[in-house]
Amino acid sequence: MDVYEAVQSRQSIRAFSDHPVSRNILDRVLTAAVRTPSGGNLQPWHIYVLSGDRLAELKKRIAERVACGDTGDEREFAFYPAQLGSPYRERLADMGARRYGALGIGVDDAQARARVRAENWNCFGASTVLFCYLDRDMPAPQWADAGMFLQTVMLLLRAEGLHSCTQIAWAEYHHTVNEMISPPNERILFCGMSIGYANPASTHPSIPRAPLAETVTFLE
Repeated sequence: MDVYEAVQSRQSIRAFSDHPVSRNILDRVLTAAVRTPSGGNLQPWHIYVLSGDRLAELKKRIAERVACGDTGDEREFAFYPAQLGSPYRERLADMGARRYGALGIGVDDAQARARVRAENWNCFGASTVLFCYLDRDMPAPQWADAGMFLQTVMLLLRAEGLHSCTQIAWAEYHHTVNEMISPPNERILFCGMSIGYANPASTHPSIPRAPLAETVTFLE
């Protein structure tokens, strides 16, 4: 699979099979991903990969919190701007409509949407999850570097026939994730990434991207 095919075929999969992911594949992908560029070669990402019993226990603990109506821990950073302007507001709404619409869930069905959203903390059925942390004192450029690392991982996973889904939703229950991982206090959870094989019995709606003219300006 060449890089163009990997980019075109990458999408956020939200229905995985329970087929385990080989440790050899993960080692290969993460070893190659360290070539991701980073300012000053800081390589600011700290990665933890969970599977097996430890992941099962994490899922159980968060499921218990969700079932009790616990909406999560205090946010350590903003997920979106407080006032999301155009065209971002419309893009976010369109994504939600496509995702829930593909499942036959209406805009006003809050309970059904909540049940679907809770699948985030079940890794959408995936057998492996990757967590990305950064040191708390790292400014925005290093967070961008971590994003490039995660994108590199996702493309390499595609080259291995795997899929993924990055999930900032894990940061909503960062205390529980930290209980299972025990990272140093100076690290903050950025996001999780579910990794596995797409469930062939499920549909995965394609989310369109803005035309080039909306996001790119050529100046000569």
